[in-house]
Amino acid sequence: MNPFRVLVTGGAGFIGSHVADHFLAEGAQVTVLDDLSSGKREQVPATAAFVQAGVASPEAAQVVRDGRFDVICHLAAQIDVRRSVSDPMFDATQNVLGSLNLIEAMRASGHPSRFIFTSTGGATYGDLAPVPSPESVAKNPESPYGTSKLAVEFYLGYYGRVHGVEYVTLRYANVYGPRQDPHGEAGVVAIFCGKLLDGQPLKVFGDGTQTRDYVYVGDVARANVLASKISMPPAGGLDARAFNIATGRETSVLELAETLMTAAGRRQPIVHAPARAGEQKRSCLVIDRAAAELGWVPRVSLADGLGETFAWFGARHDGGGR
Repeated sequence: MNPFRVLVTGGAGFIGSHVADHFLAEGAQVTVLDDLSSGKREQVPATAAFVQAGVASPEAAQVVRDGRFDVICHLAAQIDVRRSVSDPMFDATQNVLGSLNLIEAMRASGHPSRFIFTSTGGATYGDLAPVPSPESVAKNPESPYGTSKLAVEFYLGYYGRVHGVEYVTLRYANVYGPRQDPHGEAGVVAIFCGKLLDGQPLKVFGDGTQTRDYVYVGDVARANVLASKISMPPAGGLDARAFNIATGRETSVLELAETLMTAAGRRQPIVHAPARAGEQKRSCLVIDRAAAELGWVPRVSLADGLGETFAWFGARHDGGGR
């Protein structure tokens, strides 16, 4: 039998490297494509093939056309909301045109692949969404980043209905865990870990009651593996093949800090800074559909996940390895 072939774009990054690890553990043959603009070469699994290229490049399209991949997990993206606001052209080039480059190459290859797209719950649903938010909620993104992710979802719907492209959309909540960089809203976990290790106070913006839905990266990677296997419904409306990947639980920043300090066995003062203008007050996603159709539920509790994350940062802080 031919090996199950998987391409992971952004596989040198935080989430992508975990996705590559999980597919390798399933016995798949994995290729990682990453331009290393933010990913790290040492995070690419040793047994994965590696191609250094950006997703909008002709080289990336060639990899897809020639690779005969059974699954393409597309995680490479411009993920900084603030940069999307300051430079929406760059955001759209990476997130919209880069995605279209891969989808068109996949269609042109003639090989039946499944495209698993990494989207976002909070940034796509926006501030007007009810909390917790189901997949069917109205989409009102408040940033070019959320808008670019939503645009690709619409493109995938078109390619599914018109060209028969197989796809799944996973809308992540705030992902945290080992290998995390301190970027984005979930980056607060990485920042807090660094402060604890350096013996510094934990800075909280505003009163700390703002909430997010924090999901462990290992659970997120497992969702990608499950999404590669299930039978999908016919391509229909925007939400027909979309799944929230979250915990369904709101956690305030203050609760996050306290839970992390308990898990780490260390304590530092919490200091407050002025609230950041425009920051979303609450975010949480409904996960019933992922449970029913993907067979996915989060397995790692916040306390356990924060303990694993702190241990990883501690090993690096003390001169440990990957």
